[in-house]
Amino acid sequence: MSDRPLRIVFAGSPAAAVPALAALLDSRHEVVAIVTREDSPVGRKSVLTPTPVAVRGEAAGVPVIRTDRLDAAATETILGLQPDLGVIVAYGGFVREPLLSGPRLGWINLHFSLLPRWRGAAPVQHALLAGDAETGVSVFQLVPEMDAGPVYARVAEPVGRFQTSGTLLDRLAGVGAGALLDVVDGLAAGTAIGTPQAGEPSFAGKLTVVDGALDWTQPAAALDRRIRAVTPEPGAATTLDGQRFKVLEAVPAHDTLPLAPGEVEMYGRRVLVGTGAGLIELLRVTPFGRSAMAAGGWYRGRPRGARTVLGG
Repeated sequence: MSDRPLRIVFAGSPAAAVPALAALLDSRHEVVAIVTREDSPVGRKSVLTPTPVAVRGEAAGVPVIRTDRLDAAATETILGLQPDLGVIVAYGGFVREPLLSGPRLGWINLHFSLLPRWRGAAPVQHALLAGDAETGVSVFQLVPEMDAGPVYARVAEPVGRFQTSGTLLDRLAGVGAGALLDVVDGLAAGTAIGTPQAGEPSFAGKLTVVDGALDWTQPAAALDRRIRAVTPEPGAATTLDGQRFKVLEAVPAHDTLPLAPGEVEMYGRRVLVGTGAGLIELLRVTPFGRSAMAAGGWYRGRPRGARTVLGG
């Protein structure tokens, strides 16, 4: 096989896919088209907004195909470009036949876990929720079964003590971009070798607002993992006086105050919450109907003498 530049179709949508796209755009290979999700309403005014991948692709002058499904029309358009390789990074849709085997080299996927652990839509969130000490990225060959193809490259990364799913995903996106480009170069040269996945797979379904609900009878360590896992999406929340109360930032505390689960007290300048075992310190919160603020400012604004209990 000659080591000529490849014609690539890239499919991706969120900001986490942009570093990989940028690496390909800056490489010797040719990105002939970009596939991304359709523009969607964002914010309180529901402004129709393109995906981060669409913005990056249009800035580079690459044709952008907006579609929420890789249907017959999208398949015809993509295969008409005669790509050598398809690359998918968090596109948000499935690649099925005849598109799957249409490119000469098929499709490869950059996935944000060490496969076969955490196959599915939310690998980073589930790694944090489970308390994994290590995660990483995998570049693998796309096959009909979800995230099950042979792996060309795996890069392990430690999970930082205070990392949220957002900050960890940002880091993995940069690491993954380099790994992906190495695999693309290897496929062009004919030197890339895929290794079958080994071990028992685990699965990472998409998290919902229900997964962000905080149960203060759980231990502080478990609550800390949950808060970090669902930040920034779908977000950690509880209730206060019967209304939704968002927890944007929090850390475990090592104090020994005798607080009941959900009971809140200010200790010095720190706002502490009781749990089933240990305490959580609130750092930033969003009370119902208000903007995000420091937890101390929120607590000092509470009525004097009022008992504050979260989750009640």
